Amino acid sequence: MKDTENEFKLKNRNNNGNTPILNYWGASSEYGVLKDVLLGPVENYKWLKTSSVSKKTIRRNNEFKPDIAKKQYQEMVSAYTSAGVNVHTHQADPELPYQIFARDSSIMTPFGAIITNMAQWWRKGENFRAIETYHKLGIPIYDFITAGHFEGGDFNVIEPGCVLIGWEGEEGRSHLSAAQQLKEWFEDEGWEVFIADIDPYYVHIDLMVVMLAEKLAAVCIECTDPKIVTWLKNKKIRIIPVPFQETIELGCNVVALGNDSVLLPEASKTLKTNLKAEGFKIFDPDLSMITQGGGGVHCMCQSLRRQPV
Repeated sequence: MKDTENEFKLKNRNNNGNTPILNYWGASSEYGVLKDVLLGPVENYKWLKTSSVSKKTIRRNNEFKPDIAKKQYQEMVSAYTSAGVNVHTHQADPELPYQIFARDSSIMTPFGAIITNMAQWWRKGENFRAIETYHKLGIPIYDFITAGHFEGGDFNVIEPGCVLIGWEGEEGRSHLSAAQQLKEWFEDEGWEVFIADIDPYYVHIDLMVVMLAEKLAAVCIECTDPKIVTWLKNKKIRIIPVPFQETIELGCNVVALGNDSVLLPEASKTLKTNLKAEGFKIFDPDLSMITQGGGGVHCMCQSLRRQPV
């Protein structure tokens, strides 16, 4: 379905803020009921040395089995459809093996999609395929990140009007200059923005901090800057800790579906146990053949439409 009042255009952002909110598409939180999700294709996926996780996987001579990866991917898609989510997918490009991680090539906002600026040369083409997808769906582009490298896993909406932005330095996947460009845009829109640098070892901020529901977050305390933890607590956000080892295995990289439902990998044992105790409905497909390549369920998706909260 297209937004009848907000057709595709290459720049929807008003330079001085007050950009109109989209009527149909858009997400103002990471925990409102998820209605439409954008995934990357699995057809051309293979492990590459893109992060500390995938480098370790390859270094240990683990065998990539594409048929198992495809089966696990379909189990994830089935979880989304079982939760009532409409699934959209980028057009598969054989030159883009990491296209499966749809979080990185764009960012969805209430004002339209932001096209990021991928750091690794073998992923830069993902940005072009993302533009095609938004054009096909009739979703306007809010703007393009031009001030440096930046990937969507470092844009973390904490609650409506409040975002946590990560960066990792010149050797990382997101630059401070690009984070500051985003900060200026969203402060013009009246948002609160918290910028934090993280160790490049952890790749993106959504590996260690993810919202589960209103005022509830999954956080790896051991690897998250104490300033971020304090900031979250000052917002009265309750934290469910995720152990470091499970975090490195993408156990904190999960997707809130809304209405106290969460999609997480089967390997996320601690978080699953704690969320069940909280009364959450859990979808937990085995995604180990995919996550060994360095990305989890949050990395694999971009919210296209969430109900306002």
